[in-house]
Amino acid sequence: MTFHSPAHQAVDPVKLDKLAEVAVKVGLQLQRGQDLLITAPIAALPLVRLITKHAYIAGAGLVTTFYSDEETTLARYAHAPDESFDKASGWLYDGMAKAFGSNTARLAISGDNPMMLAAQDPAKVARANKAMSMAYKPALEKISNFDINWNIVSYPNPAWARQMFPDDSEAVAVEKLANAIFAASRVDVDDPIAAWGQHNANLAKRSSWLNGERFSALHFTGPGTDLTVGLADGHEWHGGASTAKNGITCNPNIPTEEVFTTPHALRVEGHVSSTKPLSHQGTLIDDIRVRFEGGRIVEAKASKGEEVLNKVLDTDEGARRLGEVALVPHSSPISASGVLFYNTLFDENASCHIALGQCYSKCFLEGASLSQEQITAQGGNSSLIHIDWMIGSGEVDIDGVRADGAKVPVMRKGEWA
Repeated sequence: MTFHSPAHQAVDPVKLDKLAEVAVKVGLQLQRGQDLLITAPIAALPLVRLITKHAYIAGAGLVTTFYSDEETTLARYAHAPDESFDKASGWLYDGMAKAFGSNTARLAISGDNPMMLAAQDPAKVARANKAMSMAYKPALEKISNFDINWNIVSYPNPAWARQMFPDDSEAVAVEKLANAIFAASRVDVDDPIAAWGQHNANLAKRSSWLNGERFSALHFTGPGTDLTVGLADGHEWHGGASTAKNGITCNPNIPTEEVFTTPHALRVEGHVSSTKPLSHQGTLIDDIRVRFEGGRIVEAKASKGEEVLNKVLDTDEGARRLGEVALVPHSSPISASGVLFYNTLFDENASCHIALGQCYSKCFLEGASLSQEQITAQGGNSSLIHIDWMIGSGEVDIDGVRADGAKVPVMRKGEWA
């Protein structure tokens, strides 16, 4: 069973310890006396223990972890009464929101089995997700508005490894996934913290160029794609390390290869095709094709998972509009690995992508001081969801569109122009 599985012996303990140290020192830059709230699948217990150790070495006040477990999640779908799927633990998320309001740092370990809910009733999955999203919103707003330092890292859960490498034994699959995580997270080098410093500097240089250009839109062209994404008024590009409202500079995503900003919720036109499958809540949604009019998705198709995609789009008014656009070179290490992770944290860093739903308030000039009304007026989208999906490849070109309509090459064949 989970954390006593012999497969865990396939995970390099030295690199796992480095990942834990990077999560605390680079991902969070946890401050002396600051509390930390962790969420993790129970299979990730070895990494939770190491992160907890490094957090206390860094001077953490109190580290609290909430665990999830695949078998208990599936027990709900097998045995719970129908009304259960409209409920969520609001008291727990209220407590999390209160913790973040008191400057508690947030760390999520991802690594759930991506196909955990694949065999469950999509309607029940959608209801449970909606109830959870509504309950979680007060806590999620503290994260998406960047009130606090937060970070996501991953652990090679055996169920996830088997999904990625179905032809290998569990131990070999876990070892392969672990090594892929370590490489993407830049902890397979002698000095990961220095490597992250250099990487953050490179991403900052890209963001700085884009911010200097002040494009009014981006135009994506490629197979199945002719899409103009208007950018929000007063948008700001970010990438790599960012400073939260509490003054702490952190790296929210490990790994990360993207520079990203906020689209204008009302100014997206044209059609776009996904270039990689989206693994969403246990369903693989593949070959997504959507058409936008006035910023809103008016038509959506997929060769796999179309029913789930349309349920996601019906979550609320903002679910059919964009909250993020991100640029990633096709030659990024995750893309070059040729591996599909079935995990958005990784797959989004293999490709340019867009996100349905909630925008990030920090992607506005002076975003920390803007009210929700101002963010909306400048084109920022609001929704219960934020779901990234990949639209970039070695065949996609991107132009920056200036206010006067002039075009500037940004990417050619998936690489920075």
